Amino acid sequence: MPRHPRRRNAERTEQATAPERLQKVLAHAGLASRREAEDWIRAGRLTVNGQPASLGMRVGPADQVRLDGRLVRQREPAGAGVAFIYHRSSGERLDEAPNTSTEDAVPLLERLPRRAGRRFIVISPMPRIDGGLELLCGDGECAARLQRRVRQWESAFSVRVLGELNETQLGGVLGGALDSGVRLEVLGCESAGGEGTNRWYALRARGASGKDVRQLFERQGARVSRVLRTQLGALQLERALPRGHFRALSAEELEALLNPSTPEPSAPPSLRG
Repeated sequence: MPRHPRRRNAERTEQATAPERLQKVLAHAGLASRREAEDWIRAGRLTVNGQPASLGMRVGPADQVRLDGRLVRQREPAGAGVAFIYHRSSGERLDEAPNTSTEDAVPLLERLPRRAGRRFIVISPMPRIDGGLELLCGDGECAARLQRRVRQWESAFSVRVLGELNETQLGGVLGGALDSGVRLEVLGCESAGGEGTNRWYALRARGASGKDVRQLFERQGARVSRVLRTQLGALQLERALPRGHFRALSAEELEALLNPSTPEPSAPPSLRG
């Protein structure tokens, strides 16, 4: 039975005020991995309330943590505003300016709010040649949980190939076999129209990455020119979110990704580009 919202909020408040290991706090702040934080502690770069930090030390919201003398701002883990959905263009790098004039040629990682973290982890990133929905998280602990969940999620992709797949090729795609011997759980693959010699296919699969989808089609001899992700777990790439734009996930959306018992939506209509 789902927990009552007030109970969930009370639990989050209690978790946020309880002392946590210093390494975990730094990971939540998006400053470093836990291993990197341990190296900083050994190197004497961290202090807590003016005293040198030690391995295993726990800190709370009232403690002053400083890295090389600069105050580290603590924040709640896994709350609203730490994860973002981004509509990435094919070929775009997140640390380079997008190929559009609407964002004043500023790379995504420089446009994300600093309060969300200084390091952002891309969850199951699409290959650079492809695009569509990307999920980024500035909270190290939250990102690790999302990475562990991603293989359980249903995803949807729009795949553009040269020509139409014949019956044998389509059967091979539905079979889900990859070069590694792993077999994807393919939930469906349907023709979605096209122009000229190009044809689009809408594919749904559980736990599939963009690399997996491209390989799945190419194993059948298909010439793939583009793969766009349109759904990742409970997230869908809305038509209202143009290429090169992002928005923050709400606490409810993040909870739907982190909680495997939350029902996921059906696949959205394909987004062609």
